[in-house]
Order: sequence, then C-alpha cells, then structure tokens
Amino acid sequence: MKPKILIIYKSSTGFTQKYAVLLAKRLNCTAVDLKHIKSVSLSDFDTIIFGTRAHANSIDGLKKFRKTLHRYRGTRPDILFVTGAASDAEKEAIDRLWKNNLTIDELAHLPHFYLPAGLCYEKMSFTDKIMMKGLAAMLKSKKDKTKKDFELEKRISSSFDISSEKYIEPIITYISQDK
Repeated sequence: MKPKILIIYKSSTGFTQKYAVLLAKRLNCTAVDLKHIKSVSLSDFDTIIFGTRAHANSIDGLKKFRKTLHRYRGTRPDILFVTGAASDAEKEAIDRLWKNNLTIDELAHLPHFYLPAGLCYEKMSFTDKIMMKGLAAMLKSKKDKTKKDFELEKRISSSFDISSEKYIEPIITYISQDK
C-alpha cells in the first residue's frame, strides 16, 4: 500500500512553497502551509515532510514545528528540506547549517535535504531586507576580501532564482527507495 504523505511548508518569499508544490505533484500528495496545519489531522499520514528556509544560519520555524508535531504525533518529521540562497556546491556552509540546527539524533536519523533557491527582495520582510543590506554594507567595506567575500557580495546584491525541479530528485529517490 502506498504511504500517505503530507508536506508542510513555511515559505516567506515563495521558494519553499514552489518546492513543496513540485514535490506534492510528483508524489501525488498534499502540501499545506504551516499557517493552516490545524486544519489537517496529522495522524492520517504515514510520512510528514517539513520544508522551510535557511535564515541567518538557522532553520526557520523548525523548533516551533517540532513542538507542534510532537503535540499531535509524538515524533519528529520524517523528512526535512531547507531552501536557501547558497548553491548546492557550498557544502561547508550547508553542513554547518545542519550541525548548528539539528540534534545529534536528527543528524543521524532525519533525512534532510538542501534545495538551492535564491533571494527575492521584492517579497522579503522589512527586517530581512535590513539584515541583507547590513550584510552587503559590511562586505562592501571589508578590507582584504576573500574570493568568497566577493562572490557573496555579488550574489546578495539583487534578487535571483537558482531553484530547479532537479533539486527535488534526491527526495523523490529517497521516498521511492524507503517505502
């Protein structure tokens, strides 16, 4: 019997929602915004996927989602995906994100996937725009910039979209092999 899968996502600028919808279509399942989680009976699903963004080296909403899920289901999500502005080639930064935000148990047992997305200044909150402008100013005035500093300064100077359906393939593969 095919498992019932639910994707719950938290999306601020649309990238995480875009990936959640792509996954839902490919997996023939439901994607629900975290804001509407109370309208869904989590116990009706065999697999819960949580998708959110990387934000200031943290996983946005993960702590709150853990509490909510534990209250209704008594477990962690079955799969986690995180979107961000870093490319998939930035392995060190992505590994640091996982190590700084996941417990030792989650690192070992929670399948987690990073999906490159981008930045969308037009949909960013005022606070996020201020943070990004501050980072850009800091990088601009930095003396003795490294190659990474120059690349980051260039990348965050404007909106960009590096999202692609190809990045959901490892999740699709994991689910098809696991079930």
